[in-house]
Amino acid sequence: MTDTLWYTRCPVPTASGLAHSLGWLGDAAQRGGLTFGVLQDAGPELAGFHFDHGLAGLVREGGNVPALAARAAGSPTRLIGLTWIDESQAILVGPDSAVASPADLAGLRIGIPTWAQDQARSFPRAMALHGFANALRLGGLTLADVTVVELAVERDPQVRTDVQQRDRRVTWGAEELLRGEVDAIYVKGARAQEVAAEHGLRVAVDLDATDSKRLRVNNGTPRPITVHQQLLDTRPEVVVDFLAQSLRAADWAGDNLDGVRAVLQRETLSGPEGVVAAYGEDFHRSLHPSLDEERLELLGVQKQFLYTHGFLATDFDLASWIAPEPLARARELVATGRAAA
Repeated sequence: MTDTLWYTRCPVPTASGLAHSLGWLGDAAQRGGLTFGVLQDAGPELAGFHFDHGLAGLVREGGNVPALAARAAGSPTRLIGLTWIDESQAILVGPDSAVASPADLAGLRIGIPTWAQDQARSFPRAMALHGFANALRLGGLTLADVTVVELAVERDPQVRTDVQQRDRRVTWGAEELLRGEVDAIYVKGARAQEVAAEHGLRVAVDLDATDSKRLRVNNGTPRPITVHQQLLDTRPEVVVDFLAQSLRAADWAGDNLDGVRAVLQRETLSGPEGVVAAYGEDFHRSLHPSLDEERLELLGVQKQFLYTHGFLATDFDLASWIAPEPLARARELVATGRAAA
């Protein structure tokens, strides 16, 4: 049995990230008689668990590529929630490019990050491939209509939330695009928007502008909350409390846009303009995790894409991964005012 509630997240808008910033996740661990640890603060010896979820006692809210890849590789995890926040996904071209629509992507050289050291860590490649596939579909095209140019990436990326994060390449291919080695790249998120603006890169396809959520499915849409099976088996009340504090944080966020933006600027290491450009004015009202039919269906779309393109070791039954009871109990605690403050 673990004596520590471990938490890991990506530097993006999440209810659990807010709950952590507010100190509520640490309180939940303490109520359960556990210490509280954050992988991003624990050093390199534990950092890899963000990708393979092999740490007993770990709850993770982050991109779905590592979560799905870990499950496909046999990691004993369960899916306990899904969130959906649009993250300003876009296809960028150079300042002087004539490309102005999805159909104009035909024949272009697109920058796609190369494989990292394993499938889970190859999330930059998965994001770009699916982003381009969705953009091309809008123009009646497929990946067969473009030429893929491989971009160098970190073989062993680290997920950090300190100043070192700002120095990492968050807009893969920006330099190659400016040098004319590729014609278009995929980007998402607050810091990516700032990088694009700094270099005068132009949005050729705004994926967030499409009404179809299916065409916005990617690494962060939807974003899973997963838990190690051992923690769920041995300390289910702690998992429920974790989710209850996340739900409370999502409620808090609805009336505290300035506070949410302040947290996000620290998490993403972006300025206020980048946060606004990436997430808009109303994202803080949509942070509640759920396991509703639509989000599960969209996660299934992502799973099939990843399996088709080699990012999963094997296919697996999505329904068997889901553990709905903790979220249902957490909602009941919050609704009845019994969630610990």
